Amino acid sequence: MKINYYGHSTFQVSDGDYSLLFDPFISPNELAKDIDLHEIKCDYLLISHAHQDHIVDVEQIAKNNDCQLISNYEIISWFANKGLENGHPMNHGGSWNFDFGSVKYVNAVHSSMFPDGSYGGNPGGFVVKMNGQSFYYAGDTTLHEDMKLLGKYENLDYAFLPIGDNFTMGIDDAIVASEYIGCKKIIGMHFNTFPYIAIDTEEAMRKFKDAGIELILMEIGSQINI
Repeated sequence: MKINYYGHSTFQVSDGDYSLLFDPFISPNELAKDIDLHEIKCDYLLISHAHQDHIVDVEQIAKNNDCQLISNYEIISWFANKGLENGHPMNHGGSWNFDFGSVKYVNAVHSSMFPDGSYGGNPGGFVVKMNGQSFYYAGDTTLHEDMKLLGKYENLDYAFLPIGDNFTMGIDDAIVASEYIGCKKIIGMHFNTFPYIAIDTEEAMRKFKDAGIELILMEIGSQINI
């Protein structure tokens, strides 16, 4: 499985046959100014919630790729009204089998509102099963005890967790979240994009290592195999 990082919380996960893109926030991000939206190819675009820093490039990328959107009912409906009618609506606890594998829409504790002020539905995260691997994309969230259910019922190979604090959980709570979900390989997200979410990356790496958990902090524009 290949993972590309485009900054903030934007990741692409590909298995060679299908490509999934999560929460595209690229064009306004000065740290990702070298990323060309036209070069990003995806078959599915997963959106965790309606905040601008997770949806700003949805329309452009969806039109470039004619990809299917996956999110909650409100977000899918909002984009359908903008002409993006290839969407699959979900809600908390629901699962669906797609060509690439399965997606379960799970709880996140956050807020969700579109840039125009309209209601974005309840925020969420995704448990994805794809090509023999299972991973959790948490979206923007605080630490919450529903994560323990993932540790009980899912066998996660890796997880994408926010670590930037202020708007989401920070480093210490993300370590607890890793323990809740029973996952020892964490890819950090939602950090260092803005001053509010700036972190000491060396401290983050040290704390995770001391807890016996691998923390991966990718460089923008980089790719890893996992």
